[in-house]
Amino acid sequence: MLQSKLPTVKESIFTTMSNMAAQYNAINLSQGFPDFEVSLDLIDKVGYHMRNAKNQYAPSPGLPNLLESIAQKIKQWLNVDVDSANEITITSGATEANYCAISALVQNGDEVIILEPAYDSYAPVVHLNGGIVKFVKLNSNDFSIPWTEVELSITSKTKLLIINNPHNPTGAVLLENDLTKLSKLVERFNFYVLSDEVYEHILFEGISHQSVLKLEGIRRKAIATFSFGKTFHATGWKVGYSVAPAEITAEIRKIHQFLTFSVNTPIQWALTEFLNNPDNYSKVGEFYQKKRDLFLSLLQDSRFDPIPSYGTYFQMMKYKEISDLSDLEMAAWMTKKHGVASIPISAFYHDQTDHHTLRFCFAKNEDTLKKSCEILSRL
Repeated sequence: MLQSKLPTVKESIFTTMSNMAAQYNAINLSQGFPDFEVSLDLIDKVGYHMRNAKNQYAPSPGLPNLLESIAQKIKQWLNVDVDSANEITITSGATEANYCAISALVQNGDEVIILEPAYDSYAPVVHLNGGIVKFVKLNSNDFSIPWTEVELSITSKTKLLIINNPHNPTGAVLLENDLTKLSKLVERFNFYVLSDEVYEHILFEGISHQSVLKLEGIRRKAIATFSFGKTFHATGWKVGYSVAPAEITAEIRKIHQFLTFSVNTPIQWALTEFLNNPDNYSKVGEFYQKKRDLFLSLLQDSRFDPIPSYGTYFQMMKYKEISDLSDLEMAAWMTKKHGVASIPISAFYHDQTDHHTLRFCFAKNEDTLKKSCEILSRL
């Protein structure tokens, strides 16, 4: 009999809820993807390069022109200098970037600290590489990082800390003080940091993105991962990238070349050109803040209780005034009986901690948000 390497892993909650939404013809506010179109300009650029013979393998690390465009964007966005040739790798989405980073760093018996609630792809990759996961729960009142608990979790076997900023599913963001505390821990204990920053441009209230690339004390031990799919509303294209010191990037690229080898060539050419206009990414936060504000305004007279979201395109809602069902039961009931699908937050905890809270994706057309909120307001 085949022995599974991931015996406890089941179908992703995102797949489960999206399938349930389709089965019951519900509005899908569960899985994090937009229901509006990608920029026609960007689509036209992809088509142009497809028609002009840019259809064969790209270099495994990525097109040099795209790597340079990313380096220039990082300089403009974060005021950080990056070596495009040796510190950036184009990947098949941020999921592959995270996979390659974890695989490059984690060996048998290494401990990896994961902050919960956490995106569900981190821990399985640690296990696949023989690592040991140590979970630390974010503060339940505001989902900030409990740095004292993180420090107490560090041992001589700690190899890696995984963070996500802006944070999915909570919408929490790191502040400058968080980076300072992280930098001190890295310098003291000499572990690596994997920072999932796929929502870097989706920030609200004028908040600036606090990337691990900003502080040299962290950067020398850090890998940051990013997603064009999240920024440009094209999640199905699966194009992302990692940024790391050259010695770490070299190891990431060894794994990448045997995992996907290279990423969609005409899309890389199109993204190279699209990045040359900063308006194509610098206004994304403003765009999504309007959607968040619309979603909240439409639910202000409902019995849902919002938890502040400062980034991502997700909004968490408590429902204690509506039902005492578990969040998994509540999400299923709302999908089947009322036609709106969401994600139960307990799915982001290894022990299924239930705060009676649901996550809604507001990366939707105005009509979709109005229809869904009309239903939710009746509950």
